[in-house]
Amino acid sequence: MVEQIRGAVAGGVDLIQVREPDMEAGPLSRFLRTVFVEVPGSQGRIVVNDRLDVALAVGAAGVHLPERGLGVDEVRRLAGTGDAWVTGRSVHSAEGARQSGGASYLMAGTVQDTASKPEGWRLLGWDGLEAVVAASGGIPVVAIGGLTAADVPRLVACGATGMAAIGWFIPDDGREVREFVQERVAAAQIAFDRV
Repeated sequence: MVEQIRGAVAGGVDLIQVREPDMEAGPLSRFLRTVFVEVPGSQGRIVVNDRLDVALAVGAAGVHLPERGLGVDEVRRLAGTGDAWVTGRSVHSAEGARQSGGASYLMAGTVQDTASKPEGWRLLGWDGLEAVVAASGGIPVVAIGGLTAADVPRLVACGATGMAAIGWFIPDDGREVREFVQERVAAAQIAFDRV
């Protein structure tokens, strides 16, 4: 994961979501502190998934909330960080977007089939993504779920301002992870620049 983060930072991504639900607070905090030392520039780009305590303790850029978790306003009040701190939220419907006012960004998905979700997983789809954007109240919407740089024109047509991925950033051909991630980030940036 450190090499993925290194490649993402070198490629110029805006945010990196660290999602390690099986890690206890202590090991996760130590891991993040190590990353911040080993990968210059990472601390200002990492949001910690669903762990407000850890994000605050290590000085991460912010926190990413699940749709059914604490509210954005409640997190900002608890954190005492105001609007300067990145507070993202996952949403899976237009209603979820409407209930997420004050978020720094919304992550909408799952847009398309992906290996990270089981068969039969309820997809948001392209129409659902468009509905989330319409309900977002101007909050930037980042799409996730089975996406690659080839999907960028359709994402932009739906009103999304960015894309996130998991599997698309994992090499399956034995290539060096950092370089692979950096190339994928560049491909996404080029795709957005061309639209």
